[in-house]
Amino acid sequence: MAKTTQRPWSSVPRPLYWLLAACLLLQLGWRLAQQHSPAQLRPLPAAPPAAVARLASLGEPLAMAKAMLLYLQSFEDQPGVSLPWRQLDYNRLAGWLETAQTLDPRSQYALVAASEVYAGVADPQRARRMLAFVAASFAADPDRRWPAMAQAALVAKHQLHDLPLALSYARQLRQLATGPQVPSWVREMEAFILQDMDQLDSARLVIGGLIASGQISDPHELAFLARQLDELAKQIAAKKAKMLP
Repeated sequence: MAKTTQRPWSSVPRPLYWLLAACLLLQLGWRLAQQHSPAQLRPLPAAPPAAVARLASLGEPLAMAKAMLLYLQSFEDQPGVSLPWRQLDYNRLAGWLETAQTLDPRSQYALVAASEVYAGVADPQRARRMLAFVAASFAADPDRRWPAMAQAALVAKHQLHDLPLALSYARQLRQLATGPQVPSWVREMEAFILQDMDQLDSARLVIGGLIASGQISDPHELAFLARQLDELAKQIAAKKAKMLP
């Protein structure tokens, strides 16, 4: 096992050294000022553009992305004040998440925070803003970012009760997330949402298309889908029988 060696402080680039020192002094000064001032709510500031944040990172964009996300995570707990998510400016919040995602495109942290944390706010408009951020990010790298998009579809269905929106996200998953590492159930979400919307013919077409395209290769999944097709055929026949005079 290789021995880990610690780099001396003398190896730290001088601009980064002075930047860290300035940050520490500012932090100490801010803490002292807070002790002598009444607690008050601070609004979330606008996020810096990605180009500015990258320049300020001094060649360490991944570290800057993590720092930005930690800043967001701690922003709700201000000295003497607790800030509920529903009071955050979600447009600015999306800006911070987008900048962090741009600096570290391989990380899933910003997308997880958006789809599983901030989208859980009891405010449909704010939740939709987070889902829109997830959907836009998903389109840029669908085979890597499908988990957040699948979660967005579930939030749209169960939390917002917006089946058309959930269907839109599920359809994008089926069409774009086609890599071998994407589970079969992700591509099948569209068919099940169509069934919930009573669009049985469309659900049967989607399932038939999945089978015919070869996207599903697992024998158990294929058998499951075949049973679903049989069940859909029975439901469609029963539905048509009810419509007869």
